[in-house]
Amino acid sequence: MGPAPRILELFYDVLSPYSWLGFEVLCRYQHLWNVKLQLRPALIAGIMKDSGNQPPAMVPRKGQYMFKEIPLLKLFFQVPIHIPKNFFGERVKKGSVNAMRFLTAVSMEQPEMLEKVSRELWMRIWSRAAEKAGMSTAQAQHFLENITTDEVKDKLRETTEAACKYGAFGLPTTVAHVDGKSYMLFGSDRMELLAYLLGEKWMGPAPPNLKARI
Repeated sequence: MGPAPRILELFYDVLSPYSWLGFEVLCRYQHLWNVKLQLRPALIAGIMKDSGNQPPAMVPRKGQYMFKEIPLLKLFFQVPIHIPKNFFGERVKKGSVNAMRFLTAVSMEQPEMLEKVSRELWMRIWSRAAEKAGMSTAQAQHFLENITTDEVKDKLRETTEAACKYGAFGLPTTVAHVDGKSYMLFGSDRMELLAYLLGEKWMGPAPPNLKARI
């Protein structure tokens, strides 16, 4: 019997394009590494406020850099991502509270669907109109109704606070629990370092023996 899988917590928000990149990489490697991936929907606005940070889109030069970087990351990570029109205006102002409450409701009642539903919400914002992610209309309506409940609101708040306690200042934030220690890693470009901490092999963002699921 081999060693027990190491726990990886991934805190993410669908408003963050870099969260999508980190999400897809870890979803791919969970089938290759001896890990148990825990998806933890969090609210990036809450983390930014708690840490005193600002989203890249709100800093002019960072926003300009994102426009140039995202097309390259799309190819490198093999994720169909592009910056939507008026993202820095309407989308950022609208925020992601309802989307992240929706994912929180899914995680509380049907966690086995969380990966696919999260991906579809990213597709809605960053790539194309989303599908139903295997959900019936009744299921989707049920989760939509639940986003206003205290239970869902409290759970999203608790998860966001948990990320902040680890020291998060943005998303994605990955917390690796290895040999009794917890390591917080920020961003989608720390996966090679994560592999080092885990003692696992890094084969790039899209391992050749695994097909991308998008």
